[in-house]
Amino acid sequence: MLSFPTAFRLWIVPVAIGSLSVLGFLFEPTSSEIFAYQRNSLEASEYWRLFTGHLLHTNFAHLALNLLGLLLLWALHGEYYSPQKLTIFLLLSGLITSIGIYLFSSSIIWYVGLSGVLHGLFVWGACFDILRKEYTGWLLLIGVTIKIVYEQLGGNTQDIAELIGASVAVDAHLYGAMSGLMLASINSIIDRFKSIQGASYDSP
Repeated sequence: MLSFPTAFRLWIVPVAIGSLSVLGFLFEPTSSEIFAYQRNSLEASEYWRLFTGHLLHTNFAHLALNLLGLLLLWALHGEYYSPQKLTIFLLLSGLITSIGIYLFSSSIIWYVGLSGVLHGLFVWGACFDILRKEYTGWLLLIGVTIKIVYEQLGGNTQDIAELIGASVAVDAHLYGAMSGLMLASINSIIDRFKSIQGASYDSP
C-alpha cells in the first residue's frame, strides 16, 4: 500500500537525489562529458564516474521515468530508510552496480541513469518487508526477479529504448538488484548482531 512518509527529515535524501538529477540534466551535454560512466575515463582514473553516472539521464523522458520510480519506491518503503542509511545504501548500490558493469559487461562503454540503483532499492525494501513477515515482500521480490530474468533472456525492451533514446542497460538492473539483496543481507546481520550484543549487556 502506498503511503508517503510525512517526517520532513525522511525527504532530505530523495529530494537531494532528484535535485541533482535535474541539475545534471539542465547542464547537458557538459554534465555527461564530466560525470557519466565511461569506461575509457575510468581507466584514466576518473573514479567519481562510478557514482555520478547514476544521476545523469539521456533525455527528459528518461529523467521523468527514473524520478517517478524513485517517488513510487519512496511511497512504498520510505519509512524504512533513515537519511543516513539511505545515503550509505545509494552510494554503495551505485558503486556495486558500476563495478558490476565494468567487470562483467565490457560491452557497456557509456552508461547513465538511476534505474540500476532503483532496482537495488526495490529489492532492499522487499527484503525489509520479508524480515517484518509481510507477504507482500515475497510478491515484490518474485516480481522483480521475473522482470530481470525476462530482460536477461532477451525480453523486448525496445519501447523503453525508443522512449529514452538509448539502449536499456539491463545488466545494470541485474547488478543493482544484486546490490540490494547483498546490502539488505549485511544490514540484517548487523542488526541481529547489535540485538544479540544488547541482550547480552542486559543479562544479569
